[in-house]
Order: sequence, then C-alpha cells, then structure tokens
Amino acid sequence: MHLHKYEKYWLMFGIGSLIVFLLITGLMALNNSHETPNSQKTINPEKVSEIAPFNKPGVHKVAGKDWDYEVVVVASAFLYQPSEIKIPVNSKVKFIATSKDVVHGFEIAKTNINMMLEPGHISEYTTTVNKKGEFLVVCNEYCGMGHAEMHATLKVVDSK
Repeated sequence: MHLHKYEKYWLMFGIGSLIVFLLITGLMALNNSHETPNSQKTINPEKVSEIAPFNKPGVHKVAGKDWDYEVVVVASAFLYQPSEIKIPVNSKVKFIATSKDVVHGFEIAKTNINMMLEPGHISEYTTTVNKKGEFLVVCNEYCGMGHAEMHATLKVVDSK
C-alpha cells in the first residue's frame, strides 16, 4: 500500500497529537493526586458526627466573614441533615457539606447551587440567595435504593 507524503504527514500529526494529549492528561492526573479540584479539605468519613462543624449541622449566623450565614450539611444514607434550611432573602451564604457513606449530590433546584459530596472530602460553595421561595434540595448522584427519596427543603424567607 502506497501513501502519499502528505497523508504520512497528517498521520504523524494525528498520532503525535494523541501522544501529547495522553501525556498532558497523565501528568495532570498525577499532579492533582486523582482528587477533584473543589474538595481540597478532607475529613475522616467515619467520624463526621464528632468533627466541627459537622457535629452541629444546620444554619449558623456568622460575623467577621465575607458571608452572613454558614449552612452545614451532612449527607448520609438517603437523608440530609438538616432536612429544612431557612435563610433570609439577600443573604450571602456559604454551604459546607460532606458525606458519611457514599457519593451524594447536593443540588438546589432552580438555582446555581450544585455540589458533589464525597466521603472524606469537604465541599464548599458560597452564593447570595436573592429569590424568595421554597426550593427543593435533591441528590443528583445515584446513591442506592432510597436515592429517589433523598431530598430536603431550602426556604428563603423575608428578613426580620
């Protein structure tokens, strides 16, 4: 089989591009230690209930930080703690969450809040809640037989 010299050049370019791509991907994987980039903080997933702030999940008003409230969420077998979150409208909120058992999702419907909760990793997301209403919090990562029943509620209410 005879290949024209330009066909050979294109084949070499394609194979060379593939090799460069694989090398870059491999180096990035080694550099990041195979961890997701958004969860640089870690925790022992077997002792989540004993370690602050996860020993007191819920909404906490804070002072001296760039946000007004911290919402600490713990996900475990088909439930979120707390199951109901109330926040005043126009508040800057930092969501701090982790999982005790398997990978869970934390998505608040009709918002831009969407995190993956991995055992042993702390996920954080800061945003301003500026729409009043009741929003459904769902697990968007399949986590087992009770996955469809795993939900909570975010209530954004008038500030008083």
